[in-house]
Amino acid sequence: MDCPSEENLIKMKLSDIPKIYNMVFDISNRILTIYHDTDTSQILNTLQTLNLRTALKDTITADNVNLSKQYNQKKILLAVLLINFIFFLLEVVAGWISHSMGLVADSLDMLADSFVYGLSLLAVGTTIKYKKNVAKAAGYSQIILAVFGFVEVLRRFLSNKTIPDFKTMIIVSFLALLANAWCLYLLQKTKSNEAHMQASMIFTSNDVIVNIGVIIAAALVYLTKSAIPDLIVGTLVFILVLQGAYRILKIAK
Repeated sequence: MDCPSEENLIKMKLSDIPKIYNMVFDISNRILTIYHDTDTSQILNTLQTLNLRTALKDTITADNVNLSKQYNQKKILLAVLLINFIFFLLEVVAGWISHSMGLVADSLDMLADSFVYGLSLLAVGTTIKYKKNVAKAAGYSQIILAVFGFVEVLRRFLSNKTIPDFKTMIIVSFLALLANAWCLYLLQKTKSNEAHMQASMIFTSNDVIVNIGVIIAAALVYLTKSAIPDLIVGTLVFILVLQGAYRILKIAK
């Protein structure tokens, strides 16, 4: 085990073995620690097929391993889930009232994030395979919402160019920006490289960018007296959502 590519190879090789809960890689010392509740010989035999000079160094029984880490993850995921769902409600109402597609797009993104955090919450303490399945579900949900968003942007572009209320856009987006920055801070505190947590951080990073984009769109709406900047930002939001979904599905392989 000399490089990150071999680390990924090992992860893929072991991903289908049930009841493997976590893997900790120490590449410099060529040591892999596996937390599992399955037959040790099955894991060892699978690794030996990779021809990486695999040998079993030690095996110990560890009751309630990483329970404090799991509890911390659950607390953080529950907090960001509630924050995202509250801001979904705020943004979707504000978006329809102010005729802003940017806010509506961001609200749908928040709803998808709430779904992701809920799935991630269920994945805490489960097997690596289950966590990857959770990440896949999160990615596919984002694709569905993005397609819905593109259709709505097109409908508004063709049928209605009501100028959005730029003041509402700025105020609500700024509040959402603060909320997402706080969520990203909480998620990064976990320092987790597990698929379900990585998916959560990708979504939240995208949200920060989206909030800034909506604020810029509001300024352009004010300067141009046109709905076009808002519709463009709405489109870009859904493109960003698709990119996030692709990255998550890639992690979940």
